[in-house]
Amino acid sequence: MSPSTQLNRSALAPMKTVPLSYILRNLWVRRVTTVLTAGGMALVVFVFSVVLMMSEGIRATLVATGQPDNVMVLRKGAGAEINSGIGRDQAAVMSTLPGIATDGAGRKLFSPEPVVLNSLPKRSNGKPANITVRGTSADIVLTLRPQVHLTQGRMFRTGTSEIIAGSAVARGFARVEIGQTLHFAGRDWLVVGLFDAGRSGFDSEIWGDAEQMLQAFRRSGYSSVVFKLADTDRFEATRDAIESDPRLTMEAKPEQRFYAEQSELLSKFIRYLGLFLSAIFSIGAIVGAMITMFAAVAQRTGEIGTLRALGFRRGAVLMAFLGESLGLSLVGGLIGVGGASFMQNVNISTTNFQTFSEIAFRFQLTPSIAIETLLFSLFMGLVGGFIPAWNAARMNIVDCLRAA
Repeated sequence: MSPSTQLNRSALAPMKTVPLSYILRNLWVRRVTTVLTAGGMALVVFVFSVVLMMSEGIRATLVATGQPDNVMVLRKGAGAEINSGIGRDQAAVMSTLPGIATDGAGRKLFSPEPVVLNSLPKRSNGKPANITVRGTSADIVLTLRPQVHLTQGRMFRTGTSEIIAGSAVARGFARVEIGQTLHFAGRDWLVVGLFDAGRSGFDSEIWGDAEQMLQAFRRSGYSSVVFKLADTDRFEATRDAIESDPRLTMEAKPEQRFYAEQSELLSKFIRYLGLFLSAIFSIGAIVGAMITMFAAVAQRTGEIGTLRALGFRRGAVLMAFLGESLGLSLVGGLIGVGGASFMQNVNISTTNFQTFSEIAFRFQLTPSIAIETLLFSLFMGLVGGFIPAWNAARMNIVDCLRAA
């Protein structure tokens, strides 16, 4: 067999790969450096995960506020309930629409509601913050919004200055307790009940009788109208009937879609801000991984020469060192995601840019967020480890063995 034939066969032979055990052993031998480098990446991944969880928590809270068979009606062009206005005569016209569901007593599940902002002092620091005050109907509101249920006390009575408060309001604001009196809109309101809305936006609201709210806040009309459809397939026909009526000049949306849109501005702002900060922090983590891998290459020139002498090609050496860098980043990613998962037990509130009121929510970790953060971590490891791995692969065999 000629030398040229042997050379061609050698070139066609499959490339030997460095065993995974070799890569893992090197990470363990340098465990202090491994922990420190992975820890830096974990902090970046933690920030990245928390930002995504915060954005998802806000979105999930507001989406859960709506019901799939409820219709929300606002004045055309109004981006939120506080910017909308619906006259009494217009609400009366909409109440005659066909297809509105009824409860067991034969009452239409139709609720014209005034919605206003009111300022109350926070429990933590006594500083005032805006909350949403909603006027509704005591008779049908729990049927119209089945995710809401009373946890303490009773429902407010029609025609009285009684109110019930969401669980987030009770936790976050002073004097929101059963039997306490809150003063706003020129009168005293007695807290008679607390309710839980299943981690939806209603947890951050106070409810009372609609007519009493109109009188107290000197409103001549409502902010929105909510009603339940007997058949969700009739939504398109109902919307067309509302939007084509010249007396109404209203816009109808499924309640779930309306509340999903309410979350877009805030959740996007938080997400983009977080991505920007994570990108800045990731530069430090990438530089740290690069320094660690350069140090590893410098300390193991003899090993690199031995691997090459044993027949491992440049590509195998590159993949071995790149595998170490990816291993570092994977450890950091898992630690970061694991730490971020504990944030799901934390309640937090912020101001919704759409309504200018406080909204309480929880951080929410989803499988897609976990995957995104791990991919982000692996990307940092790939960028930080490629140049050192490339340098290791380009080393000359003889020079490496001499350096050993």
